[in-house]
Amino acid sequence: MSHAFGIDIGGSGIKGAPVDLAAGQFAADRYRIPTPEKSTPDAVAQVCEDLIAHFDLAPEVPVGITFPAPIKHGTVGFIANLDQSWKGVNVPELLTKRLGREVTAVNDADAAGYAEVRYGAAKDQDGLVIVTTLGTGIGSAFIFNGELMPNTELGHLELDGHVAEHRASAGVREANEWSFAKWAKKLQKYYAYVDKLFSPDLIVVGGGVSKYHEEFLPRISVRCPIVPAQLRNQAGIVGAAALAAEGYNG
Repeated sequence: MSHAFGIDIGGSGIKGAPVDLAAGQFAADRYRIPTPEKSTPDAVAQVCEDLIAHFDLAPEVPVGITFPAPIKHGTVGFIANLDQSWKGVNVPELLTKRLGREVTAVNDADAAGYAEVRYGAAKDQDGLVIVTTLGTGIGSAFIFNGELMPNTELGHLELDGHVAEHRASAGVREANEWSFAKWAKKLQKYYAYVDKLFSPDLIVVGGGVSKYHEEFLPRISVRCPIVPAQLRNQAGIVGAAALAAEGYNG
C-alpha cells in the first residue's frame, strides 16, 4: 500500500489529505471544510464523505481519522470540542458504515505522536518516546519501541496543585502574555515531572508553537534528549493515515 488518506476532525475545521506512506508527506494539498456549527456525528460524517468525494478516492485506499478525544476500542468516552452526542459513539463503526470503506480512528495527539516516530523527530528511536503537543491544552502520546500506547492524558497531570495544561500550555502563555523565558520556567517544571514519572528515552515537543522552539527548548533540562517536532501541522493526518494502512485498532 503506497497511499492512505487522513482526516483530522477539529472543533473549527475538518481537514483531509492523501498521504504518501513511503515519504510521510501529503500526496496532494490538504482540503479543509469548516466544522458544522452543530457538530453531531451525522453532520461530521457528512463532511468526511464530502472530503473523500473531493479527492475521488479509490475504494481500497484506507482512511484514518484523528479525533479530539480519547478513543478506547473505537468508542468516545467523553468529548469537549464537539457536540456532546458523540459520547459513547463508536467512531470507526459509524464512519465505516457512512463512507463504505474501512476506517481507523485515533486520538489526535496519538496520531501526531505516531507520525513523529514513524517519519519525524523520533524516527528509529528505541524505547519510550513521549510526544507532547503544546496548544490550547497539552496533548500527549506514548510510543514504545514503535508501538502506540493510546490515550495518555499528560496535560491533566497535577502541577503545583493545578492541572498542568492550565499552568503550562501555549494557550496559557498567550493569555498571560508571558515571554518565552518566563514560560520556559513553567515548562521546565512540567517536563521534569514527566521525565521523573516515566523515564522516557526521548521527548518530542510539538504544536504550532514548536516553530519557535529555539526560544524556549534550550532553557529546558531533563535527563533525556528533548527535541522539537518535525511534521508540525501535517502530523495528525500523516499519523492517522499510517495507522490506517497498518490496520491499527485501538
